[in-house]
Order: sequence, then structure tokens, then C-alpha cells
Amino acid sequence: MTDSTTVTFGYDDGDIDTNRSGGVSLNDMVERRYSRRDALRGGVSAAAFAVFGGAVLSACAESITDDPSPVVSAGSSGTTSSGRVVTLTGAATDNGTIASQSFAQVSGPTVTLTNAASGAATFVAPSVSASTPLVFRYTATDSTGQATSVETTVTVTPAVLGFSAVGKNKLDVVSVPAGYSVSVLYRLGDPIAPGTAAYKNDGTDTDFANRAGDHGDALYWFGLAAAGSTRDDNSSTRGLLVMNHENINQPYLHASGPTTVAGARPEAEALKEMECHGLSVVEVSKSGSTWSYAQGGALNRRITPLTPTVFNGPVRGSALLQTVFSPTGVAGRGTVNNCANGYTPWGTDLTCEENWAGYFRRPTGADNPRRTPKEVVALTRYAVTNANGNFGWATVVPADPANTIYRRWDVQATGADSHADFRNEHNQFGWVVEIDPYDKTAAPRKRTALGRMNHEGCWPSNFVVGRKPAFYMGDDAVNEYLYKFVSATAWTAADATAPDRLSIGDKYLDNGTLYVAKFNADGTGQWLPLTFGTGPLTAGAVPYAFADQVDVLTHARLAGDALGATKMDRPEWTAVNPVTGEVYLTLTNNSTRTPANTDAANPRAYLDPPSSSVSNRNGHIIRLRETGNTSEATAFGWDIYLFGAGSDLDSTNINLSSLDATNDFSSPDGLWFGRPSNPTGLVTPVLWIQTDDSAYTDVTNCMMLAAMPGTVNDGTIRNVANTPGGTQSTRVGKAPGTQLRRFLVGPLEAEITGVDSTPDGKTLFVNIQHPGENGNTGNITSNWPASQTAPAPGNRPRSATVVITKNDGGVVAL
Repeated sequence: MTDSTTVTFGYDDGDIDTNRSGGVSLNDMVERRYSRRDALRGGVSAAAFAVFGGAVLSACAESITDDPSPVVSAGSSGTTSSGRVVTLTGAATDNGTIASQSFAQVSGPTVTLTNAASGAATFVAPSVSASTPLVFRYTATDSTGQATSVETTVTVTPAVLGFSAVGKNKLDVVSVPAGYSVSVLYRLGDPIAPGTAAYKNDGTDTDFANRAGDHGDALYWFGLAAAGSTRDDNSSTRGLLVMNHENINQPYLHASGPTTVAGARPEAEALKEMECHGLSVVEVSKSGSTWSYAQGGALNRRITPLTPTVFNGPVRGSALLQTVFSPTGVAGRGTVNNCANGYTPWGTDLTCEENWAGYFRRPTGADNPRRTPKEVVALTRYAVTNANGNFGWATVVPADPANTIYRRWDVQATGADSHADFRNEHNQFGWVVEIDPYDKTAAPRKRTALGRMNHEGCWPSNFVVGRKPAFYMGDDAVNEYLYKFVSATAWTAADATAPDRLSIGDKYLDNGTLYVAKFNADGTGQWLPLTFGTGPLTAGAVPYAFADQVDVLTHARLAGDALGATKMDRPEWTAVNPVTGEVYLTLTNNSTRTPANTDAANPRAYLDPPSSSVSNRNGHIIRLRETGNTSEATAFGWDIYLFGAGSDLDSTNINLSSLDATNDFSSPDGLWFGRPSNPTGLVTPVLWIQTDDSAYTDVTNCMMLAAMPGTVNDGTIRNVANTPGGTQSTRVGKAPGTQLRRFLVGPLEAEITGVDSTPDGKTLFVNIQHPGENGNTGNITSNWPASQTAPAPGNRPRSATVVITKNDGGVVAL
């Protein structure tokens, strides 16, 4: 037997004297080529069974000839761990010809044997929670039909991380562990429609409505049947990748960078930039060991800021959503700055609108006098205060004067009311958006019951029949909050396979309660309901008077302020442990954190050279366990699982997780647990951690790590001495040690963001975002992905999705 560690087990061919009778030895019998009748007459015991197996016993009922049966061996017993590839090797000799060989499983958790009808079969060790024996029988049959069998035992132990850590580096490639391969699957500009030309990557390409967008971010695998467009959740060889395109590397999209003419952006440039935002739905498949995307996939589509959308839930039809384009407040156009994601068991994708506010032009000096004081409070709290808009789209003078796709980005109150301008257009963004990847004609639905904020992600709780599911959401900005939405409807398993998926979304996502988190110093916490009329959420609230529940949901940040929620160190991705149900949240960093405003959940403020400012520069990961282990809970316990830090920093007050050179990191962002359909999501699931870092990039490019966390409160209480003074008590999780390792380092100036696997866990998809982001056409600072296989000077960088596999075909990370 061999497993992925290439340990071999030689089989002792019965050369052990366990028979004290007067019979001849087994080796003598084999050497003299005795028949099976001779063996029976001689009183051979256990050693003969190892060679002949059950065939000896059944020989009594068979016609016995002078032609001996094959002599076989199948290796000695051995041990492996969950997720690793095991090779069973059999050997047979005979006077004549071996007609067939085969392996069959006798006992233990059922596995799928590959090449079972041969002398070398393989299988992936199944998930187990304790050492578990699996017994296999090897049978060889000769040309006369005589068969001999022998059994061998493989003991499987629980999963462990099974790779050597990747070293920190500043290379312009994606680095993965020894024994793994990485390939580029889907890049900025790749065509996804028949007839769309190959991407030239020189700034002259157009038609991004039919090409891959830029800044690939969160992604999710939706399985497809072997042919057609039928959903198959179990498929690991053909499926749809649904991924966000958060932003753009603007200089590289144009021949000589972006231009402005007489204060206005050219229409063609602005259109290209808009179409590079949004999402891709693209068909991918595996042939042999090679993955590729299908340019003509029937379900391929781009969703951009121009795609028709609809609003659902309590805010649908509200005056706060009404514009000259959408006078009823029901219709919308597109989605933008889509960062993290979520999924539903009924087969839809949840994409989240993050840093959307900066796209809008609103010079406050001119517009604030036109607004009510209440409006100014809301616009300021949501940072709709950009005098020009991120890319100047509102400055475009379109060829068609009736075209409002550029004018919409100007949210000044210039008309008589909201039906005459786009003063409310910003309220149409900041939502969770549900998309059916299996129906390209279905308009995305913005789920307003989940509140409006800088939605980073929307990861669901584990779904339990009869229990109301929850969805956990970070608001990505410093000093913002953690939220959860609890559906008004308890989960019904049959809804997972309902054909009208967006209608099921209506059922679970349009009614429920939105909560915001308050973390207490004693390791407890409360979920505070954002419900109009509860506590301070009334018309008498100051500084923002809430009119109704629509107002509360549209201005969830202000509601969180009023309730006294805990301001967090830039809350980003959420992930839920598929076994324990514990919720993890990345807190990427906080440039405004000082010793005076630390708290137990955000306890560090320190100097990290070369920075001269005190802050939480490296971030941390907090986790919580719902009271009663139910998504419906209104209280929880918490601790801090992991503190980002360089291994050279103070181990007493900064490097609180005792990180070393194999696992030190900074600025955690992306977060995802392995799927429960394979060993990385069972027993002790693997947690993938991705970084979006500017603090440690003098030492290394951004990275992805794999971890196998413990549970909330598996560590201790520590007192942290901050800089320049002050002490903060906090709850520190057990040091991860070797259960945290660096798995990947990205190319120059890239963020690592977005990760998912096929259901079998043998293929990992990862997005590499904005390589060379600090460069331009005159100073290209990365050539990736062209540089992945060889130096490629002069090539413009492109965001891209990579495929990572284990060379032996095993489960990634184990």
C-alpha cells in the first residue's frame, strides 16, 4: 500500500513459522509448486490463508486439479489519513498466465476504488473522526479459472494538513507547495461568447459585456450535469464559476491610460470601465487532468452595472429608491463593487455591494444646501461625499442625449424632486443581490431585508430543518459593525431542489430580523435587533430620526450607531464552520485604532515599523459561538482565533498567536471553510485565509494560508500592553502551531481573494486580483499571469482565476 506520502509497505509472503505441526513450510510448498490438494492434506494454517485467502476454504467444494492456484500478495497493513490517495498494489505468480486481477472492499467506510480490476487500485481515504480500519481483498485468477485471494488492511486516521509551508517571497508568480500544480483558467478580457475576439491586452479591446471582467473576487462553484444545463450539486468535473469583479486596474484597460477631454471622460472609455465591473457566470470543465472554460457555454453571462435588476423585500417601492429611471422604486440597473459573497442551498449566488459610495459624484458644498438636514446626516454617514466620483463616469456626454447610464452617477438634487434626477441613485446600492446562475434570463434581485451598508459578504449558517437560517455580514470600513439576518421562515429541506430558485429566495430572504453585534468584555455578546420602534430606533432618535422600518434598513449603519453596537477593526468576510456552526470574521486592520479606543474584541494598538503610526496594522480574526448552537440565538460567546503579525514582532503584546516563519501573515481578508462533501469540511474542517495587505509587503506578497481551527474559548485570557500606553484584556484562542501553514503566495502587488473547490475537494479555484496595481502603461510593475510559466517582460498584468490540484489526485491541503 502506498499513500500520498509515498510510503511503501512490503508484504511478508507468509515467511513466519506459526504452524507447529509436522507439515512442510509454505515457502517449500511454493518452491516445489504443490497443488492446493497437497496444501489441504499438509495442514497449512494461518500463513496459507494469507496467500490463498478464502479460496483455500472453498477448495473443498471445488474440483481440485494438479495445476496450482496463483500465489498472491497485497502488501502489509498500513496507515494513512483522511483525504490522501492510497494505492493498493497486488502481485501474483502462476505456472501459466494470470487472466485477471482485482481489488474489492471488504469492510469499513465505503470508498470508490479506481482501477479496481487491476493489480494497482487507488482510493481517497474517507473522512473519519477516529482511527478506522478498511479491509480490501485482492484476487488473482489464472487462465484455468483458479482464483486466489488475500486481504490487506488500511487504517485511516483523521485529516491533518499534509503539505510543507510555502516560503514568503516577492516573485511574480503564484507559488504553491511541492507536490501541487497551478494553472491559469480565466483572465481579464477572456471572451465568453461565440464570435468575441481573443483578448489583445493592449488597451484597445472592447465589448466587455462579453468578456471576463477585472478584479476577480469571491467565487463559488455551481455543479452541472455532464451535458446540458441541468444543475448537479455533486459534479466535480463540470460546473459554473460565479465570480465577482470588484474593481478595475484603470491604467491597463486603455491604450495609454485613461483620458479626459475638456473635463469629460470619453464615452467609450467609461463604458469599458463599467462593463469590467459586476460578475461573471462562466462554464468550466475538466478533461483528463486539464481544466478549461467554455467560451460558448450556454449559461455564460456577464452581470454589470448596466444589467436590469429588481428590488425585493421591505424597501421595494420606497420613495428612497425612486429616481427618474425608476419612478416606482422597483426597477434598478446593475450592481457594482461586488466583493465577497454567499450561497444558498437552493442553488443561487449571493453577491455583495461593498465600496459603492465613491462611484457617485456629489460635491457637498453645492449639494448639501439642497438637502434636508436629515438627508445630509445619512449621506455623510455613508460617505456619499465624492466631488467627482471615482472614475468620473458622471462627466460623460453621451452620443445619445436620452442615455442616462452616465448621468445616474451624479446624485445631486438638481431637479424638482426625485422623479426628475438621480438624487436617490446611491440608495439603490449597498445591498445583497441574489442571482440564479442556472437561468441567464432571470433578473438579479436585491434583498433589502438584509440592510444597506458596505456589504463585504453574506455567509449563511448551517441549514437545519425546522430552524430559521441566519446570514452573517461584515460592513467593510474601519469602525463598522457585524450584522446577521435571521429569516422569518424555518428551513424546509425540500426547498433545496425547488425549480424556481429565486422564488425560494423570496421565501427566506424577504422577511426576517436584521441584527447588529455587541461584543462584551467578558466574552459574551448580544445581537441587537434593527427593528423600528425598538429602543432608540424611533422618530425621536438623534442625530437621525427614523421614519419607519424602511428607513432603518436603508440606513442600517445609523441604526447600529443608535443601538451602541461594537465598532470593529474593518469587518470583512464571514465564514461558518460546517461542523460546529461557529462564525468567523476577518478584521483586516484599523488605521484609527489607538490605545485609548481599544476594547476586548479589538484589543491591539501598536507600532509596526516602518510605519510610524500607532494602529492595528495587521488585523485579526474573531469568532463566535451562538448560545444554544442555534442560528436563532440573540446571544453568543466569542474569542479571537488568530492575530495577524510578523513573526519578528513582540510575542507578548503583538504576535499573540505565536506565529513563526511558516505562518506569519498580515491583514486577513478572504475566509472560507472547505465543503462538507469532502474531508476538508468534515470532523475538523480546513479554514482558508487570504490576505489583502500593505503592511507586510516589504517582506512578502499577499498569501493564502490553510488552518484547522479549534473552538471558541480553547485558549486563555491575556492582558495586552499597547503602545504608547494602556492595557487591554482580551480572549486569545489556542496558538495554531502547525495547524496553520502558508499554502500560497501571489504575484507582485496582487491581492489573494476568492476561493472555492469542487465538491470532491480535489480542485481548488482561487482569484488573483489586481497584480501590478501600482503601475501603469509606462511602468508595468507585474507581468502576471503571462509570467507564471516564464518571464514575460512588457505584458500587461491581468486579474485571473487559477486552478490548484494535488499531483497525486488527492484532496487539496490534506
